[in-house]
Amino acid sequence: MKLHVDIQTACVEPIPEEEDICSWIAAAMPPEREQAEVSVRLVSEEEMTELNQTWRGKSGSTNVLSFPSDLPEDIDSPLLGDIVICAAVVAREAAQQNKTETAHWSHMFVHGSLHLLGYDHVEDQEATIMEAMETDILNRLGFTCPYGSQAQ
Repeated sequence: MKLHVDIQTACVEPIPEEEDICSWIAAAMPPEREQAEVSVRLVSEEEMTELNQTWRGKSGSTNVLSFPSDLPEDIDSPLLGDIVICAAVVAREAAQQNKTETAHWSHMFVHGSLHLLGYDHVEDQEATIMEAMETDILNRLGFTCPYGSQAQ
C-alpha cells in the first residue's frame, strides 16, 4: 500500500519517530486499500482543549481526535482525513495505565486511523468491534491488549 502521512508538530513534548507513526497508521489500513493520505497534528493540551470544545462540545483535553475527510462520494481520493493527538495526554495516560509511551502512542494512532476508516465506539456493539480490531492490530505490531489489566 502506498501511504502518505503529513506530520505537523505543535507541541514541546517528545513524539514518536516518523517511521513509527507511518507504520502504526499503515497497520490499521485494510489489506485491499491501495493508497491512503493522512494528516497528523501533534498538539499541546491548550490546542487539544480548544479542538475538543469546538468539535465535540466537551471541556478539557483528550488524547486523540479524528477528522475523516468529507469528500463527495463521487470523488475517488485516497485522502482519509486528519488525526490530532495530544502528546502530554498520551504521556500522562501511559504512566497512569502502566504502559510504555510507545505502546500508548501506537494505540492512539491505530484508534485514530480506524475512526478515519469509519469505525466508531458510540454504541456498545460498535465499541466491541473497534476494540477487537485495535487489539488485533496492536498484537500484530507486538503490543499487548490496550484495554484492562492486559495492557502493556
